Amino acid sequence: VTITTRQLVSHLSGIRHYEKDITKVKEEKEKANRALKLAKSHQDKEQKAKEGKGLENTDCIKQKKEHGSETKSRNSKPGRNDKEFEQEEYYLKEKFESVIESLKIFKNDPLFFKPGSQFLYSTYGFTLLSAVVERASGQKFTDYMLKMFRDLDMLSTVLDDNEAMIYNRARCYIYNKKGRLVNAPYVDNSYKWAGGGFLSSVGDLLKFGNALLYSYQAGQFKNKNDKLLPGYLKPSTVAMMWTPVPKTEVSWDRDGKYAMAWAVVEKNQQYGCCRQQRHYASHTGGAVGASSVLLILPEELDPEAVGAWPVAPPRGVIVTIICNMQSVSLNSTALKIAREFDKEKRAQ
Repeated sequence: VTITTRQLVSHLSGIRHYEKDITKVKEEKEKANRALKLAKSHQDKEQKAKEGKGLENTDCIKQKKEHGSETKSRNSKPGRNDKEFEQEEYYLKEKFESVIESLKIFKNDPLFFKPGSQFLYSTYGFTLLSAVVERASGQKFTDYMLKMFRDLDMLSTVLDDNEAMIYNRARCYIYNKKGRLVNAPYVDNSYKWAGGGFLSSVGDLLKFGNALLYSYQAGQFKNKNDKLLPGYLKPSTVAMMWTPVPKTEVSWDRDGKYAMAWAVVEKNQQYGCCRQQRHYASHTGGAVGASSVLLILPEELDPEAVGAWPVAPPRGVIVTIICNMQSVSLNSTALKIAREFDKEKRAQ
């Protein structure tokens, strides 16, 4: 078969994740789909009931129920019931010298489906993607990425190398089977640099978010006297990265679709004075003993007035959270924070 880099970056390649049993994967997907349909049906019934009563409100109607994963996270201690972290491959201790070498973990395993036909989040898909980057650039993947981080002024973003002395490296924690807080076990992430092998800080992730948002919006501003520098990426490239891809899904926000290495929720409002969806892009991160999120909420720019605005991009709200605790759902919290700051900016 042929697997494209676009399929890899959107998790449509058919390459497995940590679970090797395709039957279990299908069962989990079917269970998730049933839960999603049930939640949507309940939401539609609530909406019809409100319409039937002629409910009016000057503000948008607030959703009563959060997404299933978020609710579960709040009602139980982090890490207690997360089945994904029961997979043995999360706890590999073998050190791989190159991303090409780490392909041996899954290269002989069958594909779970025909590439392009279904969505399956796959860390190993990104391991293969890192090998593509290495061959295309002619540089070692880790060297290539560290140079890129330097260009972005992300000087605190480094490889999660156990042997290296890394200042301010945080300890990571998990809950054990008895529900007690303990140190996370030792792991070596050299088998998945691209999918979960870097350490960073909230400051660096904010720089990364600003660079992307600047690149996304730079083309919409008139470049007066060439004072506006070009973005790190072309506006069209970021727009493509933040365009939902068909057949994809997002576990941390059922309103979203997966794009290219980002989850995206598009702007949408079906009813007046009711729930609104703002356009935003985000991605969560989960590792042994750690959780994170980076969320970008672009400001809605007026195309007619944008050229006259004195304030250059980036314009919007960026939220990033990193915590040294396993299996903490953070996207909902980040979105609430972003909306509060956005509301404050609009009121000014």
